[in-house]
Amino acid sequence: MKKFVAFFVSLTIAMLFASSALAIPQHMKRINEATSLLNKMAIEEDAGSLANVIASGKAVAIFPSVSKAGFIVGGQYGDGVVFVKDGKGGWKGPAFMTIAGGSFGLQIGVESVGLVLVITNQKGLLAFTGGQSFKLGTDIEIAAGPVGRSASASTDTRFKAAIYSYSIAQGAFAGVGIDGSVINQNRDASKNYWGKALEAKDALSRPAKDKRVSDLVKALNNLQKKAK
Repeated sequence: MKKFVAFFVSLTIAMLFASSALAIPQHMKRINEATSLLNKMAIEEDAGSLANVIASGKAVAIFPSVSKAGFIVGGQYGDGVVFVKDGKGGWKGPAFMTIAGGSFGLQIGVESVGLVLVITNQKGLLAFTGGQSFKLGTDIEIAAGPVGRSASASTDTRFKAAIYSYSIAQGAFAGVGIDGSVINQNRDASKNYWGKALEAKDALSRPAKDKRVSDLVKALNNLQKKAK
């Protein structure tokens, strides 16, 4: 009996260690979820609208699951990744960010949204690489990204904002207003990914050639190809 108990305890410990070893780190889970979100957006009818803005933009921030942060008190929270264009058809990064704030488009019955922010100019880029938290709509201009017929006439108007936002929830694809939300660096996630403490500006100066983000970079490029 003692031998059986000892064997059972040893087996349980071994299974716990194996489970821990196989667990996906949170930063990698976020990368995988971001990849899935972009692939879903790429097959939507209005994907070309988002692709047009990405093709002309400077960087992209992807928050795959922005969820309700409180049951009684309103507000949302989500983790995401940021990539910057390298000027040669490639990408740099990732840097890891969080977004938190008031209600921004989580309708009744919708628990979370996938959110993509396209940074269109240098001011927007500096907000993400400056090392400080910033509030959308106050510190930096943001607008819901053009979709459908509004996108066809948006060549000039879309550059009036430093950041344009797109979301997808329950199969619906649309621009979304998120004024008042605050974006912060997720330094813990960046450290876990890069193996050392790294500020966003430094992470976003490194080529995104690591195999851990290869599928996400591919999804970004595939979506960008839908630009008209």
